[in-house]
Amino acid sequence: MARVALLSNPRSTGNRSLLPRVRSFCAEHKDIFHYEVEHVDQISQALKTIARVKPKVLVINGGDGTVQAALTELYHGGHFGAKPPPVAVLPNGKTNLIALDLGAAGDPIAALERVLELARTDLVPHIVSRELISLSHGAAGGKPVLGMFLGGAGLADTILFCRHKIYPLGLPNGFAHVLTVVATLVSLLLGVKAAFLPPKPSPVKISVLKQGQLQGLFSLLLVTTLHRLLLNGQVRTAGVQAGALQLIVVERSPVALFRGIVAAMLGRLGSSRTPGVHLEWGDEIRIEGEHSNVILDGELFEANVDRPIVLKPTAPVPFLRLAA
Repeated sequence: MARVALLSNPRSTGNRSLLPRVRSFCAEHKDIFHYEVEHVDQISQALKTIARVKPKVLVINGGDGTVQAALTELYHGGHFGAKPPPVAVLPNGKTNLIALDLGAAGDPIAALERVLELARTDLVPHIVSRELISLSHGAAGGKPVLGMFLGGAGLADTILFCRHKIYPLGLPNGFAHVLTVVATLVSLLLGVKAAFLPPKPSPVKISVLKQGQLQGLFSLLLVTTLHRLLLNGQVRTAGVQAGALQLIVVERSPVALFRGIVAAMLGRLGSSRTPGVHLEWGDEIRIEGEHSNVILDGELFEANVDRPIVLKPTAPVPFLRLAA
């Protein structure tokens, strides 16, 4: 029985330089079963094969799309029966939010070493549960897509701007993200349209089951089941959580965005009311708009008035937390 099964996507951006080191590490450690896929369509067969070796941990090594596809197939495929192995994610994507939430940061090989170290001991103290976000268009019979971080409104437009305008420049990830933030702030402050700036977001309506509705222009729309967010902080909840999905919405206003950023950096987001910043918890969230983009773990979807995006939480899924 392999202690660790590693699922790698050689085509992800991070693996262009990382994969030779990963292959070398796996060759030196025979208790790692390494499976490579060339396309996300091969993940179903990959997990079916991995299930035969009965690993103690499943590690995903790829970009956001690989992680999202693997989680979807792991949950829906039933390859591991009623007890799938805990999942670990190497810090290899552009944003690494899921890896960060699970305590994996820095060198991916160091994270893989940590996984192997834990797999040789009792895993129970290091296993945490996270719900996944189930995204559908509300139609019966369709297979929902699963993930852990969804961005919409101005955030989705900013992510797409970074992906299509900034990343092709070949800049380091950190600098690319800073440049994107600067361009977004310029667009928000000046209210101008230009090819080198993110577009103005379109109006959206957000409905939280039994909680109410929000409608208008928003700089940020975020739904997540992660415990750590973009600014490496956590949201405090003043009252009792009314669901597993955490919703954060910031109105399209420089003042509201500034207040939200400061509150997040100081770790005060959610501890008290911040004007222009809305926080809700729920078990069903609907997003409607006119061709409004939303991005779930790197995959693009579109919300419309006649075909809204519907988000629900799944049952808890086991993950391996690497931090002590």
